[in-house]
Amino acid sequence: MNFIQQAYKGKNEWYHWVFTIILVFLGWQILGIIPLAMAVAAQSKDINEFVEFAESNFMTSGLDKNLLLFLMILTFFIGLMFLFISIKFIHKRTIKSLITSRDKVDWKRFFYGFFVWGILAIVLSYIGILLAPENFTWNFNPKPFFILLAISFLFLPFQTTLEELLFRGYLMQGLGILAKNRWLPLLFTSVVFGLLHGANPEVAKLGQISMVFYIGTGLFYGIVTLMDDGTEIALGLHAINNITAAFFITTDWTVFQTDALYIDTSEPSVTWEMFLPVFVLYPLMLLLFSKKYGWSNWKEKLTGRITKPVNLKENYRVLDEL
Repeated sequence: MNFIQQAYKGKNEWYHWVFTIILVFLGWQILGIIPLAMAVAAQSKDINEFVEFAESNFMTSGLDKNLLLFLMILTFFIGLMFLFISIKFIHKRTIKSLITSRDKVDWKRFFYGFFVWGILAIVLSYIGILLAPENFTWNFNPKPFFILLAISFLFLPFQTTLEELLFRGYLMQGLGILAKNRWLPLLFTSVVFGLLHGANPEVAKLGQISMVFYIGTGLFYGIVTLMDDGTEIALGLHAINNITAAFFITTDWTVFQTDALYIDTSEPSVTWEMFLPVFVLYPLMLLLFSKKYGWSNWKEKLTGRITKPVNLKENYRVLDEL
């Protein structure tokens, strides 16, 4: 069974999908926000100040940057737990089926994507610093930096895992068995993934052209998932991308405002660096992965039809009898 067909292992009436989406939203965007809101409220001097902070997405709350980052990640962790609960108790299938079509999760794939992209991201960031050193300020402060480093490596993967398993996992599989093809879920989840990031402050600064990066990134992760029949590589890529974004270079106008090693003090502008990953690095990464993992039959894997396995119903009948 391929990756999208894993959804057939569970219950798939329309209300199973609606209940799950509602529960994930409840955990992520409502219950998950409570600790952050409580921390901001404790910091606020009056209700008007709290409302002002809430309307600005808490970025100007005055909270310690590391505490703010941790509390923001906590919202994703709670959403992820609700997704796992829904898969197990609403859809009645394994969490593994949401992650991969293999017999078990392939952590070697995760770490391969993690380290390859991590090395590339750091090297390119250093090149950017060397090319325009006047735009960067050294910001190393040992205590907050090492706390940030711990938060980034230990907890940021919860944020990226929710996004990957929700878009490249849950929605990709659900739309795949609904549309009976692969191209629609690939395009739809990529666009929605990009639109989800439309609320990021950098989009307001740089304009809608920055959506090319977010939608292109979603498309890249989606292609990797379909070609590899699992989310392991995409999980590693997304995790290290956000980790390096958190601890290496920060600005005062991006979603991650942290005690990073460097502060980018340049004026926000659309440059070649925004389009380099989408049009150069992502295709090269796809070529690298295809060579390493022997990907083939690209047209079928990215646009082919999805059918229900003929022996699946009989297998479940036998399991029920046992």
